[in-house]
Amino acid sequence: MAKPLVAVVGRPNVGKSTFFNKIAGRRISIVEDTPGVTRDRIYADCEWLNHKFTLIDTGGIEPRTDDILLKQMRRQAEIAIDTCDVILFFTDGRTGLTADDEDVATMLRKSHKPVILVVNKVDHQSMNDTIYDFYTLGLGDPFPISATNMLGLGDLLDEMVKYFPNDDQQDEEEDHTIQIAVVGRPNVGKSSLVNRILGQERSMVSGIAGTTRDAIDTAFVRDGQRYNIIDTAGIRRKRAIEEESIERYSIVRALAAVRRCDVALIVINAEDGVTEQDTKVAGYVHDEGKAAIIVVNKWDALEKDTNTMEAFRKKVIEDLKFMDYAPVLFISALTGQRVPKVLESVRDVYEQASRRITTGLLNDILADATTALQPPYISGRRLKIYYATQQSVCPPTFVLFVNDETLMHFAYQRYLENQFRKSFGFEGTPIQFILRNKNQKGDDVK
Repeated sequence: MAKPLVAVVGRPNVGKSTFFNKIAGRRISIVEDTPGVTRDRIYADCEWLNHKFTLIDTGGIEPRTDDILLKQMRRQAEIAIDTCDVILFFTDGRTGLTADDEDVATMLRKSHKPVILVVNKVDHQSMNDTIYDFYTLGLGDPFPISATNMLGLGDLLDEMVKYFPNDDQQDEEEDHTIQIAVVGRPNVGKSSLVNRILGQERSMVSGIAGTTRDAIDTAFVRDGQRYNIIDTAGIRRKRAIEEESIERYSIVRALAAVRRCDVALIVINAEDGVTEQDTKVAGYVHDEGKAAIIVVNKWDALEKDTNTMEAFRKKVIEDLKFMDYAPVLFISALTGQRVPKVLESVRDVYEQASRRITTGLLNDILADATTALQPPYISGRRLKIYYATQQSVCPPTFVLFVNDETLMHFAYQRYLENQFRKSFGFEGTPIQFILRNKNQKGDDVK
C-alpha cells in the first residue's frame, strides 16, 4: 500500500519548513524569516521507528486575503489536507494564539482528518505556560516543540504514527522510479506542463515570473511505471538575479534537481525561440550527462503552415547543436496538445539511456568504424584503439583502451559517437567516453 501522507499546515512563518527539513534530514524546503517563502506543496519520504511515511510541507494559510498568490498558496495547502492521512497543525508559541490560528483550526475540523496541534518555537521549559491558550482551539493536547533546537520532536512523531493505518508494510522490491526534472527560464510554462501531466493543480501557476520558488517533487504512476516529476524555479541569468537569498536558493535547487534526475525536460517558449539563457540551461543538462527532451511549449500561440514545425525543429537543433541527440516535442500545456507524448518520450529516452551493449557487439561496431575511417595520425604516431567496454549507463559510458590517449582528436571521438548512435540508437542521451592507456588504471574522462 501507499505510504501514509502527513501534511504540515498552519499560517505563515510558524516554522513548518524548519520542521520539515529536520524530519527529512536534509534542507529541502527554503527557510527564510519571511512569510510566504514556501508556496507549493513539497514532499519528502521519511521514517520514524520503522514507520515509513511521506511528509508534505505547505505554504502558509492566510484565511483573510485577496492576494492571488496567497489564495493559490491556500489552495495548495487545501489539496494537501484533502489527500493526507494525518495533519500536523503548526502554531507559534512566541506569538501566541491568533485569530488566523482559530480560522485555520475551523477549516481543519471540517476535514474530518486526525489533527495534531503543534506549538512550535517553545525553545525552553519556561515557555511551557504559553501553550495553555491553545486548548481553546478544541483540538486536544498541544505538543510543545522547538523545530530549530529539535526539542519535543520524538513525542510528536510518536503521536503521529498512532494514526497510521495498521497495514503499513511497503513493498521493498519496487521498480525504478524515473526521475524527471522540468527546467527552463522563468515563465515558459514549466508548472503548467507539470499540472497538465499530473491532471491536477500540483504547482502554482501565474503570469508572474518566479511564482515557483522551490523544487517540487510529485510521485505518480502511469501505465504501471513509477515516476517522480520535479517542477523547478526558472533559471535566470546571473546578472538578472537580485541579491535576494530566496531566489539564489531557488536556482540552486533547480540545478540540484537536474543532478538527481534521469531525464530533463528543457522547456522553451515557442514565441521566443531558443534564447541565450535556454542554451545555458541546456548546456548545464548536457554537462551533467543527463538524458534530455526539448519541449517547445505554447505552440498553439504561433501562426503555422505545413512547414512551420519542421523548420522550427531544424532551428532548435541548429541553436542547440551540442544536444542534437535530444528529441524535440511541440506542445501546448494550456490546451493539452501533444502533452501525452511527453511521458511516452520520457520512457523511450530513459530506456535508451539505460541500454547496455554486449562487449562483443560493441567491439564489432568499433572494428567496422576504425576500418571505415582510420584513427588520427599525430606527430608520427597513429592512435590505436585495442578494444572497448561499457562501464555504466545513464549516460551510456564506454571505456576505450588505447595506446596513447593524447592521440585522440575531438573530431574522431565525435565520429565514434555518431557510429555508436547509428548502430545502437541512444536517442535523447549523451554518450561519454573514458580513454585509458592499455597499461593505465586511471579513469579520467576525456
